[in-house]
Amino acid sequence: MEQSLPAERHHRILEVMRERHAVRVSTLSDLLGVSEVTVRRDLEDLEHRGLLERTHGGAISTNRLGVEPAYLEAVGRSAPEKVAIGRAAAELVRPGDTIFMNGGTTTLQVFRHLEVAGVRVITNHVGIASEAADRELELIVVGGEYRAPSNSCVGGFATQTLRGAFASRSLIGVEGLSIRSGLTTPAAPEAEIARVMIEQTQGPVVVVADSTKVGMIAEFCIAPIEVATTLVTDAGLDEVYLDELASVGVEVVIAGRAAPAHVGAGRGEG
Repeated sequence: MEQSLPAERHHRILEVMRERHAVRVSTLSDLLGVSEVTVRRDLEDLEHRGLLERTHGGAISTNRLGVEPAYLEAVGRSAPEKVAIGRAAAELVRPGDTIFMNGGTTTLQVFRHLEVAGVRVITNHVGIASEAADRELELIVVGGEYRAPSNSCVGGFATQTLRGAFASRSLIGVEGLSIRSGLTTPAAPEAEIARVMIEQTQGPVVVVADSTKVGMIAEFCIAPIEVATTLVTDAGLDEVYLDELASVGVEVVIAGRAAPAHVGAGRGEG
């Protein structure tokens, strides 16, 4: 049963990971014809090489984000999923909330679907400001250095303004989300903005990201995954990820259905 060579098993495991993105130890044990102890040892070796992330019951593929996509390019990626995520995340906002929203195309979709009364939005997102003229809400736009890739403002002026405010809820877009690497983004100034927003949030931290961002790792860490109260994503998220996010206390809302499906206990409204 244990006759296959480690190199052969590693190659096969990586093939399976490319196909499925997430897999359980028991599944690999059956596919490879080896014990679960052997599989766990193989996964440990592959994790040390940076080729995957181990989970409690299996493994999750990881991908490094290379070049930061341009804003107009990002608008077209996973567009239907982002619309559904925006709608589902907007339903989490309560009347009277003061909310932080950072730059990005998914947070713009959240703003477009906001319908509750008495909401105050604090954002560095220039795109949100350009669509706010006919909206019945209070909008505060922090200034700073304009970054075209995120269509937003960053830098010391922006973070100083944010540190002077508190939010009852934040809606944070990310380029990468990983159990071990946390919430990530490819630009240091964007990471700083999102980090300050999270630090200044006195209620739930809602991360909005389509399923292609889960398992992705960008260059700069915003915060550990545990800071997220809720992840709003689409139905492409693998069940293994659902289990792992639940294990660290992150509630998952699956958008794009007749009614958003909630998975995991989460930490509530705090």
